[in-house]
Amino acid sequence: MLTLSPMDGVTDLPFRRLIREFSGGNAPLFVSEFLSAGSSVFFTPANLRAARFDKEEEPFCMQIFGHNAEKLASAALQVQERGAAFVELNAGCPAPKVANKGSGAGLLKDLPNLAKILQAMKAAVKIPVFLKCRIGWDENSICINDVLEIAEGVGVQQLTIHGRTKAQAYKGLANWDIIGEIAAKAKIPVIGNGDVASVEMALEKMKNYGVKGVAIGRAALHNPWIFSQKKGNPCDVVLRYEQLLREDSLREGQILGRLKQLCSRLFEDMPDFRLRILRTQTACEFLQLFESLR
Repeated sequence: MLTLSPMDGVTDLPFRRLIREFSGGNAPLFVSEFLSAGSSVFFTPANLRAARFDKEEEPFCMQIFGHNAEKLASAALQVQERGAAFVELNAGCPAPKVANKGSGAGLLKDLPNLAKILQAMKAAVKIPVFLKCRIGWDENSICINDVLEIAEGVGVQQLTIHGRTKAQAYKGLANWDIIGEIAAKAKIPVIGNGDVASVEMALEKMKNYGVKGVAIGRAALHNPWIFSQKKGNPCDVVLRYEQLLREDSLREGQILGRLKQLCSRLFEDMPDFRLRILRTQTACEFLQLFESLR
């Protein structure tokens, strides 16, 4: 099984539509951007927008984050009522504004609270509860064995492991040996995540490390047709993405920002052109530049 990893500010509805259209019929399991359960009202306007999904994406997973068990249980119930097939707790985000407040990867420093949250979520919903986490806070506190024990003890039905610590963020290499060790002893499906740049590499990880699936994240920004296993035309991808963003009623500045976000990865091997893209001031100027490339 292949999953498109949720990436805040990236894997919104237009981006997932892009990935689905260019997947060649091999679309992965889609997961929402992570939704904050930190306020008294869960479905804020921002969360409502992030929680949207197409029927073609079903079965769909919504990912939530926070550190208050009661609020997260309530959020899980609301996710279920909104039609998600699965709800996933994020215990992996390394961003300081998240982790340093006890949410995301910050839960790895408070395993009793992680257990409390998962128990509350399980009691609140009928849909499967998933967990995504990192292997530990830092190299001196690798706690993924304890996390697995907690997850299985409360009835979590899938564990996705990013093979880095919180301290690593996205630097260095993911530790697939640790992922494989956990997969070998786990009674629940384990999904591996980290440094996978192709479907071929994902299949190799499943074979060599015994994981039931692989989550692909940042590589999809470099290669939006990654799941089709065929190289596409970057210009076609960019122009279609612009259409999808416009159809989703984003503001001009937002459209330009998302296009630059994608193109900064797609055209890494064309530094002069990439720089010209990043210097454009309007979406119109951006598209004119692209037409000259075609």
